[in-house]
Amino acid sequence: MPLVTTTEMFKKAYDGGYAIGAFNVNNMEIVQGITEAAAEESAPLILQVSAGARKYAKHVYLIKLVEAALEDTHLPIALHLDHGPDFETCKSCIDGGFSSVMIDGSSLPFADNIAETKKVVEYAHAHGVVVEGELGQLAGVEDDVNVEHHSYTDPGQVQEFVEKTGVDSLAIAIGTSHGAYKFKPGQKPQLRFDILEEIKVRLPGFPIVLHGASSVIPELVEKINKYGGNMPDAIGIPEDMLRQAAQGAVCKINIDSDLRLAMTASLREHMALNPADFDPRQYLKPARAAIKDMVQRKITNVLGCSGKA
Repeated sequence: MPLVTTTEMFKKAYDGGYAIGAFNVNNMEIVQGITEAAAEESAPLILQVSAGARKYAKHVYLIKLVEAALEDTHLPIALHLDHGPDFETCKSCIDGGFSSVMIDGSSLPFADNIAETKKVVEYAHAHGVVVEGELGQLAGVEDDVNVEHHSYTDPGQVQEFVEKTGVDSLAIAIGTSHGAYKFKPGQKPQLRFDILEEIKVRLPGFPIVLHGASSVIPELVEKINKYGGNMPDAIGIPEDMLRQAAQGAVCKINIDSDLRLAMTASLREHMALNPADFDPRQYLKPARAAIKDMVQRKITNVLGCSGKA
């Protein structure tokens, strides 16, 4: 089965009141854990690759891993570039076999964001690839993305942006944050559903994307620290808030930090309990299982896309 675009996925998700999980991948075990979970849940899937992942694993290795996942699972899978920083990066992924790319011009002035996004859209659409744009900025750190201050999406700009760029989906900022440290101690996580609802009115039927949507499961942080880690307490986005967003206009929810935490907790536990173990197969096997468990949790508790493949 070949890669798919997100066009039909998002239409079904919007109409059905659920979201598709977009899970970041970096190596074989992560790809396997994610796709095994999606296969068991019969869930549509977006595997996404950041610029940092391409530097780490190399484009060709990631492509071949995803091709293997397609052959192994026969799931509808879209391969997406997460936070493409410029036209050339997006073009490289389009030419290299991706079915979806994001151009992140959110740090640019509004007019420049439109111009850069439109340039990517024109090239992508000519090659059968869909494009995600972004308005507003999420605070936090994730790979090459480092934003100090949060900037909510202005609903008054979304219609003009979509019409002038021709993007296929839009990432917005309504209170999610990149990375594991989303909120300061004492801060209460809160998504701006008022902004989401206004955007939904201005862009009826249009697929919306949430970045920075990991929940930072407390027991994983506790396990990491129990076995030698030094992570401060972290507060993520409550899963019930994300589920509410998925039941509305949000068709794609990005999840990365929770995967990293699950894998790291498993690795730390295994190595602490088996200090003489030097076989990667022995410590990566439970780590892969931890990824699978986390993805199944997200599919059933947050996304609501089980059985929608």
